[in-house]
Amino acid sequence: MATIKHLSSKNSNYAAAESYLTFQHNEYTGLPILDEKGRPKLRDSYLLDTLECGESSFAMACLIANRKYGKNGGREDVKTHHYIVSFDPKDAVENGLTMEKAQALGLQFCKDNFPGHPAIVCTHPDGHNSAGNIHVHIVIGSLRVRTVERQPFMDKPCDWEAGKKHRCTSAMLRHLRVAVMEMCEQADLNQINLLEAQGDHVSEREYWAQRRGQRRLDHANAKLAAEGQQPTQTVYQTELDKLRKQIYAVLNKTTTFEEFSALLMQEHGIAVKESRGRLSYCPPGRTKFITAKKLSKKLEKEQVLTALSQNIQLTAIIQPSSEKKPDKIRKLVDIQAKVAAGKGIGYERWAKKFNLKRWSQTLCLLQEKKLLSEDALDQRIAELKAQHDDVLAVVKDMDARMVSLKELRGHLVVYRQYKPLAQKLQTVRNPAKFKEQHRAEFAVYEAACAYFKANGLRTLPDLKKLDAEYQTLSSEKNGFYTRYKKAQIELRELRTAQQNVEAFFRKEERNHAVPQQEVK
Repeated sequence: MATIKHLSSKNSNYAAAESYLTFQHNEYTGLPILDEKGRPKLRDSYLLDTLECGESSFAMACLIANRKYGKNGGREDVKTHHYIVSFDPKDAVENGLTMEKAQALGLQFCKDNFPGHPAIVCTHPDGHNSAGNIHVHIVIGSLRVRTVERQPFMDKPCDWEAGKKHRCTSAMLRHLRVAVMEMCEQADLNQINLLEAQGDHVSEREYWAQRRGQRRLDHANAKLAAEGQQPTQTVYQTELDKLRKQIYAVLNKTTTFEEFSALLMQEHGIAVKESRGRLSYCPPGRTKFITAKKLSKKLEKEQVLTALSQNIQLTAIIQPSSEKKPDKIRKLVDIQAKVAAGKGIGYERWAKKFNLKRWSQTLCLLQEKKLLSEDALDQRIAELKAQHDDVLAVVKDMDARMVSLKELRGHLVVYRQYKPLAQKLQTVRNPAKFKEQHRAEFAVYEAACAYFKANGLRTLPDLKKLDAEYQTLSSEKNGFYTRYKKAQIELRELRTAQQNVEAFFRKEERNHAVPQQEVK
């Protein structure tokens, strides 16, 4: 999926923008990386073009515009706007996206959405996170150098007149997100709905805090490894990430909002409150609440209530067993190998008691299953393996069908929601203006129509029938999943028992194979 990010800069050194795009910089400090002679190192690969600069450089074009219109002279004035369009890493393999194609898309995007501004368009083959995503940097001077033709997304004269500054408002960002979605759809690239939050919300500040923390942790673990010690933590977590995981853990095991809020406070000391239909969370050590919007889409009120209702349905299907579960059969310990590795006599005494208990459990299990012969045990393991694989294949097929039903339902809901809007388009006086006012709605509506066409759906299914089929598949899947887990547990126990039997008889053979002493 392609995403767009905006950054503004008050740096009066306009050449720094081009320098950042063409030379290598340290991703943590932002300082240029120098070679052996102390000169900045060029990036390995990039494509760069300028727009609205004439024969001048980007920096000179911006300075000329500032002097002409007498603006951007203060320290607090925004000098440049930096937009980054990042494409899906899979586009390079699946859809043939190249740097040249991305550069062409970026140039056209800049011409359509930032006309009249001096601009740099630069494409890089990979991000600093090594995700393999091709991305385009669009840096524009904040001052427009010429009057342009008014576009539908421009609502004030300052949006098209010369000598006016670029406004990055929420409406402008919404327009740009829709423009990115349309660009990817026309270019047959992967895309998601940028108008809705997707999963966890990680801000720029949290992202870099995680990167710096992971870097420090990796250095500390490298020192421990050099000293022969085992690291206790390998993945760094920010405080917000810890908070999300704690809330998710409680959300997955509660069925009512009251239970959810009480258990959050009891287990983790996290307070939750509702204000104007929105949830906020306050971890211990803080006085200011954090809104769910800043944490994750999944932690907002509607999604939380949906998850709680699903937990109620799941509890009704799978009742927890009130009986105490027996101890899990574990493997016998190779005492001789452990002693040879340096374990003491205390460990040897404990291991003998441990092995005696586990061997007793193994014999009880084999007697209960009537699998006291080696052939019977091997045959039962083979039967369970086949049963386990067959049920797992059925569960995976049902999962795939449920995913496709969910996707179809989503497109069907969107289609029905915005179909009256599409019909209204045929009757309005100014269709172009009306469509521009509802670009986001028409974008998702047309995506739904394209999905139906791609899947050959001439007659749309009934929504209630889709829901009923989904519920039927869900209940059937739960039944198959219960059989799968049962077969998996028994298979794991019998394999462990088989290994224990083999280990026991290997030990007996070693004990009886005593070397004869020499006769003096």
